[in-house]
Amino acid sequence: MAITELDEHLFEAEQFSPGLGTYTLTDDEGTAIIRDALEAGYCHVDTARLYGNEAEVGDALEAAAVDRENVLVATKVAHFEEPEKTPEYVRTAVEESHERLGTETLDLLYHHWPRDGSDVETVLPVLEELVEEGSVANVAVSNYPIRYLERIDDLIGLSVIANQVEMHPLLQQEELHEYVREHGMYLVAYSPIAQGEVFDVPELVEIAEKHDTTPAAVSIAWLLGKEGVVPIPRSSSREHIEANLAARDVELDTEDVKRIESIDREKRLEDPDWMQW
Repeated sequence: MAITELDEHLFEAEQFSPGLGTYTLTDDEGTAIIRDALEAGYCHVDTARLYGNEAEVGDALEAAAVDRENVLVATKVAHFEEPEKTPEYVRTAVEESHERLGTETLDLLYHHWPRDGSDVETVLPVLEELVEEGSVANVAVSNYPIRYLERIDDLIGLSVIANQVEMHPLLQQEELHEYVREHGMYLVAYSPIAQGEVFDVPELVEIAEKHDTTPAAVSIAWLLGKEGVVPIPRSSSREHIEANLAARDVELDTEDVKRIESIDREKRLEDPDWMQW
C-alpha cells in the first residue's frame, strides 16, 4: 500500500472495514481463501507471525486480480508465546515478515499480545525505530489493557494507530473503546461473531430475522456502526466471506442497537489464566 508516513486516520477509509482475519488460514487452501476475499472486495488483510501464514498472504496478494497499492496488510510480532523478546529478536522477526509477505515496508505492524509490562518496554521502542528507518509505516498494539496503553507515551514518541482486541456483542468492551477513542486510537475487533456463538443469542437471532439476514451480519454491522471500530471477521468459505462483507449494507435502527447493547452477559473467548484485564 502507498503509505509512506504515519497516518493517524488510516482506518477512516471505508474500504478498510471490515477487514479479513486470517488465523488458521494456511497452506494452499488458505491462500485460495485469502485470494478469494481480496477479489470479493476486501482491502484489509490481518495476519501475524504467530499464525504461520504470512507466506500464504503474500502468495494471495500476488495471485489476486487486485491492485496491491489499494490493500492494507497488517501483521504482528512478539506474541507472549514467542521466545524472549529482545530487540534483536524483534528486528529479525520483522525482517522475516517482510520476506514472507513480499514487501519492503509493512503497512501496519502490531505488538502482538505482551505477557507483561517488560514486553511493552522492550518491543515498542524497536517498532518506533523501524518506523524511523522506513521498514514499517504504521504501528499498533494488540490485547493491551488500559494499564499498558497508559505507558505508551512514556516509551515512544509516535502515535499508535489502534489496539486490536476481542470484541463482539457478548464482550462489548465499553470502557476500553471509550479510552482508545479519547486517545485518538481505533479499536480493531477480532472474533466479531464470538466464534459462532452469536447464532445462539436470542436478541441477535430476532434482529437478524427482522432484517432478513444472519446473527453474524448483525454483529458485524453493530461493530461497523460504532465510532472508531474496525471488525476483522475470519472466514473459511467464499459464501461467508461475501456475507461478512455484505454486513456493511445492514442498517440497524436505534431499537436494534439498544437491544444489542442491553445483552446481559459477558463472555471472553481468549483469556489466558495469567492475564489480568
